[in-house]
Amino acid sequence: MKFVDEYRSGDIAAKLAAEVANLTMRPLKFMEVCGGHTHTIFKYGIEDLLPPNITMIHGPGCPVCVIPLGRVDDAISIAEQPGVIFTTFGDAMRVPGSKTSLLDAKASGADVRMVYSPLDA
Repeated sequence: MKFVDEYRSGDIAAKLAAEVANLTMRPLKFMEVCGGHTHTIFKYGIEDLLPPNITMIHGPGCPVCVIPLGRVDDAISIAEQPGVIFTTFGDAMRVPGSKTSLLDAKASGADVRMVYSPLDA
């Protein structure tokens, strides 16, 4: 995992942070939209490495990240009905409901299919 491990080095992270600070002369604001991005930014302290003129705005979250637990359970319940073909984007298949996920339902025999576009459904 060369390209992953090399970014776990504190020395490399400090050099990259210094380079970012040198390249940014005006105030910048970035919004991360996905909750997964927000978790990663906090987990690894990335926001703390940024210079004061760069502000992170924590966005609304993508639909997959912010979907209520009950909706996931409803989707699983529908997918498990006989004769139903349930289509969803791939990232939604792993979102946990209160007991299981669409991926688990698929593994248990539900006809859950991944699509890349609503036109694929």
